[in-house]
Amino acid sequence: MSMHSEDPAAARTAEVDYMTDSRPIAAGEAGPGCKKRDPIVVAENVTRSFGGINAVDVDYLEIPRHKITALIGPNGAGKTTLFNLLTGFDTPNTGKWQFEGKSLAGVSPYKVARMGMVRTFQLTKVMGKLTVMENMRLGASNQPGERLAKALFKGMWGGREKEITAQANVLLEKFKLDAKKDDYAASLSGGQRKLLEMARSLMVQPKLVMLDEPMAGVNPALTQSLLDHIKNLKAEGMTVLFVEHDMHMVRHIADWVVVMAEGKVVAEGPPGEVMKNPAVIDAYLGAHHDVDLGDSEGLKELAAELEADEESIVGTENAGIISLDVVSNEAEEARRSADRLRSDEPKGRHGSTDTGSTGKDSQ
Repeated sequence: MSMHSEDPAAARTAEVDYMTDSRPIAAGEAGPGCKKRDPIVVAENVTRSFGGINAVDVDYLEIPRHKITALIGPNGAGKTTLFNLLTGFDTPNTGKWQFEGKSLAGVSPYKVARMGMVRTFQLTKVMGKLTVMENMRLGASNQPGERLAKALFKGMWGGREKEITAQANVLLEKFKLDAKKDDYAASLSGGQRKLLEMARSLMVQPKLVMLDEPMAGVNPALTQSLLDHIKNLKAEGMTVLFVEHDMHMVRHIADWVVVMAEGKVVAEGPPGEVMKNPAVIDAYLGAHHDVDLGDSEGLKELAAELEADEESIVGTENAGIISLDVVSNEAEEARRSADRLRSDEPKGRHGSTDTGSTGKDSQ
């Protein structure tokens, strides 16, 4: 084939592989509010206060197209509130924001979704008393049967329902939920509900998918599956914006990271650079400013230090960015060290870490 006879549109499609595209994301130097080479969402002077608390105070933010962007920050930083503002579930006090150049101010959530900007929730919003398939059908747009004048005549909406069902079957198979399509959504596990909500969001064929803590409460066995699906969204040309606390996962999957603290954007950039940013470390850890949040050894040392601190939340469900696997690994290593010191005990027996123990398991 001649190099000069290619169709421009086809050449552009062939040229861009979203999974390997290494072109710079920022138009200039990375930093809070920096311009992007190709933004899909632009927010300016967006604020939201509750009483005297400024939950969101974003001067300027752009979300890069065809990339996976992680929105991180400590609890109460304003991440979910920002999601609500961008998608029409809440109204800001001031500001303007747009999606693909179209203003979203005053636009209802369902209209935002129809424009191609969909979201999931930290606490899943599946309809428990409907089947998995019925949940999927609810997510589709352009359903003539929703209009009262046509609802009584199946001939006017039956064809569209068959198309929707076929589309849902493809997505359920991709998300490994096809075997449960006739089960009630209430019977699904927490991880399966996350998968269902993500699959349902794709029924509108979105351009931007916003995931609010997609890994929260998910069985570790399903975590890798969710990660793979998020990466597949990017491979298929969609943009992903997600909230997450686990820094290891963020570093593994995100192309760009936006950090919020006290409602403001305090840092932006590639994961490796952001996790060494003093402003980010201070927002999360305060005095522990010499730790690289993206380094596993640094996190292990920090986890051990914080676990010994009576006021620390490490080891609890609110452990935040210190991922549970790091904490459990640290605890397991401590147990092994204790076992080696108790060489006089029977092999395989787990003694108490309390020196005053009678030999029974302290747990």
